[in-house]
Amino acid sequence: MCASNRHSRRFNKISLISVVVLDLGILFFFKYFNFFIAIIENIFFGGSLTVSDRFTNLFSGVGTGALNLPQIVLPVGISFFTFQALSYVIDVYNDQVEVQSSFWYFALYISCFPQLIAGPIVHYKDISGQLTERSVGSYEFAAGIKRFCFGLGKKVIIANTLASIADKIWAADISQLDATVAWLGSICYTFQIYYDFSGYSDMAIGLGKMFGFDFKENFDHPYRAESVREFWRRWHISLSTWFRDYVYIPLGGSRCSLKKTCTNIFIVFLLTGIWHGANWTFITWGLVYGILLIFERVWFGKILEKNPVKFLNRLLTFFVVNLLWVVFRADSIIAAFTYISRMFAGGIRILNLFTYLSGMGVIAIIAAVIFAGFVQAHMSIKAVKGNMVICLAILLVSLLFLVNGTYNPFIYYQF
Repeated sequence: MCASNRHSRRFNKISLISVVVLDLGILFFFKYFNFFIAIIENIFFGGSLTVSDRFTNLFSGVGTGALNLPQIVLPVGISFFTFQALSYVIDVYNDQVEVQSSFWYFALYISCFPQLIAGPIVHYKDISGQLTERSVGSYEFAAGIKRFCFGLGKKVIIANTLASIADKIWAADISQLDATVAWLGSICYTFQIYYDFSGYSDMAIGLGKMFGFDFKENFDHPYRAESVREFWRRWHISLSTWFRDYVYIPLGGSRCSLKKTCTNIFIVFLLTGIWHGANWTFITWGLVYGILLIFERVWFGKILEKNPVKFLNRLLTFFVVNLLWVVFRADSIIAAFTYISRMFAGGIRILNLFTYLSGMGVIAIIAAVIFAGFVQAHMSIKAVKGNMVICLAILLVSLLFLVNGTYNPFIYYQF
């Protein structure tokens, strides 16, 4: 009996490893193949390019085209549904859920359309029961509509308006930006990505409610965070939870030595950066966050906890997060460093702001600050969500913006 159990466990482990390698192999091929080909071309097939040109191309993610290979098109949402598939396999292996015997229920979990394209990432153990048994009453359906309308408003009214400002600034010659405009662009993008992504999550959660699914929250006012560690407890919660459950804890989490814990944190955030895309900017973004979290854990976190003026902690955290969103937004590391340098050495020219700001832009920035909870910590967003009249007004205004606006896809579609 014992030999049989050992054989079965070994077979299950081999099966787990095989499926994980297959899933990650597919993800690697579609998402990172072009990136690695560009690296290989610059290192080994640079031709007449100078070392400086190769270095520039390497950190810009641009290949030489020497291998003449076709560009691989990235399937929409591949990072999200790959992680969901891995969640199912790992949960089954750990005996946290039973094997799903129905192909159709499994397919429903992997391809559940409300959150398929841009999350939130749903753990199989959190939704397995809802795949087979769920009910939708009038209350749940109405709550779903309200949540959907609120998310649509965040995306269309606030995020898209801020995007028009940020995109215009980033489209200019960033090496010539003055500091005031550079800061405007970075702050607009910082709020744009929050309202864009959290708006999609709200819409996905709302649609899920209409069909009887109860998806977990993906954001909790991240710009109210008083430390980088708290920021990651509030930002993209489903991704943070996935890496915590399937990478950080299996590596030992924080139950080991300080050195090992710091190594685990570094690995998790390196993988977080890689997950976001095949670009040195994402990798750098993840690595810097990993270093900052280690720094907080070892020393600086204690200083933040003892600081009686918590608003200063919040400002400092927002400042750091804002700078790192510049790295995230940039097309290359060189562009990121150039942009950040202009934020501190570009000179102050207040009048230049009016080149990019409109009345609606100012309103959008004010609304973004207020509804992010950065200024009013006790603002009741739930009260706004629960008011049907306000939700219908948001829906109407959103439709007007859609009619008069241009196509502006969700940022996280690219992941």
